[in-house]
Amino acid sequence: MKLPSAAQMKYMDEYTINTLGVPSLELMERASAHIAMFASSYLIGGGSCAVFCGSGNNGGDGFGAAAIMKERGYDVRVFMTGKREKMTRDTRAMYDKYAALGGRIVDFDPDSERQRAFIASSAVIIDGMFGTGLNSDIRGVAKRAVEIINASRAAVVAADMPSGVETDTGRVLGSAVRADVTVTFSAAKPGQMTVPGCFYCGRVHVMDIGIPAEVTDRLDIKTSAFLKDDIAMPKRARDAHKGDFGKLLIIAGSRGYTGAPVLSSDAAVRSGAGLVFLGVPEAIYGIEAAKCREAMPFPLPCDTDGRISSDATGEIMRRMEKCDVCLIGPGLGQSSDITALIREIVTTGNVPLVIDADGLNALSKNMDILALASRPIVLTPHDGEFARLGGDLSSGDRIGSARGFAEKHGCILVLKGHRTITAFPDGEVFINTTGNPGMAKGGSGDVLAGIIASLIGQGLPLKKAVPLAVCIHGAAGDACAAKLGEYCMTPSDMIDALQEVMR
Repeated sequence: MKLPSAAQMKYMDEYTINTLGVPSLELMERASAHIAMFASSYLIGGGSCAVFCGSGNNGGDGFGAAAIMKERGYDVRVFMTGKREKMTRDTRAMYDKYAALGGRIVDFDPDSERQRAFIASSAVIIDGMFGTGLNSDIRGVAKRAVEIINASRAAVVAADMPSGVETDTGRVLGSAVRADVTVTFSAAKPGQMTVPGCFYCGRVHVMDIGIPAEVTDRLDIKTSAFLKDDIAMPKRARDAHKGDFGKLLIIAGSRGYTGAPVLSSDAAVRSGAGLVFLGVPEAIYGIEAAKCREAMPFPLPCDTDGRISSDATGEIMRRMEKCDVCLIGPGLGQSSDITALIREIVTTGNVPLVIDADGLNALSKNMDILALASRPIVLTPHDGEFARLGGDLSSGDRIGSARGFAEKHGCILVLKGHRTITAFPDGEVFINTTGNPGMAKGGSGDVLAGIIASLIGQGLPLKKAVPLAVCIHGAAGDACAAKLGEYCMTPSDMIDALQEVMR
């Protein structure tokens, strides 16, 4: 699902109005009707509706919804947080329409006990203060309105964007309305899909207001959301054999970290890899050989602490030449030999590479080697690992930070967390919408790394394989949460759930 930016949405509106000749007021009337429909659903049992309107077009949507609800006999009152003299032409038209019906419009006074009493008693509140164009912190009377809305017990319906959430980034600009429902128009927005904006939007409903699909098709939209409905695997040929679905090399594990290699390799097998070779330190080979049924473990030279040593480099490189993709990192531990191994694999490897966990820690000591890589490299850090790699999330713009990092280093970045972001070197970004807090357990990342490597090895295009793997991983977690609950589910359960999700 494509997620246009605020500037692109503005272009879509202007093109529809100025080139296609659709009256702007007609678009606003349709938007207002959708808002009124959702707001009215909370008044089936009676009650009143408080509508907060700014002076921009978002306020016009609010006035239009208030007029529709007034005509239907609902108890509606509008509170203005913007200046009447600054209203746009279309907002003024909707203001006049509501006023002509005898609708009550008052300038919002946060200290008025009468106003606060009406708001407190309302069954639903419509937020029409700020829309997609907001780019600075909410202040003054509007900020007080946000506080009162959030403190109320009413259901909250936001018009297009919850006021205070930045459209392109999901950042909270000072403060923001916490909506139960966000009625957005023509397309979902990036800020509605990523954190923290997604926490403020509630359920997002994308409604058509008459902007033709051809207008969207004119745009180069670089941000997309990957949904559970997007999960689809290519049909396998009836005469296929195991060599057709990828030969995967996994380098993982160390003494004390024997679970990570098994989780990664089992996830790779369960998600369709044809052959999985698992290289582990010889100190733990017996443990891994006993645990693995489908993956094929083999021992590698190790140091006295049970970590893979530099003596293993030659064997790893020889095996990599015969494989389609390599995953390195889960449970490796940290040492100078592992740092040297990562350097060798990155700079001379002949297959796509997925680097996870301790592989990322080793890479962080010399990020410049990414420029020497000749094959695609996928990095899968959580926020802490991202910081060690030189990533910066201080701006609060996860989308922009991930995109900038991938562009700078020429890699594919999977920035893990709620609403995991996958960013490509050409600036394209995918936001995942599956997953839950029950996945926040050691081993979950090992499962994800195995799925990513598996789908790459099966030959799916990278822009399909990586975000699809992230989505499948989250959907498996959701299936586990539904069956077992978020507290009891484990990474092994998620591997078992892959069969349900991928089938």
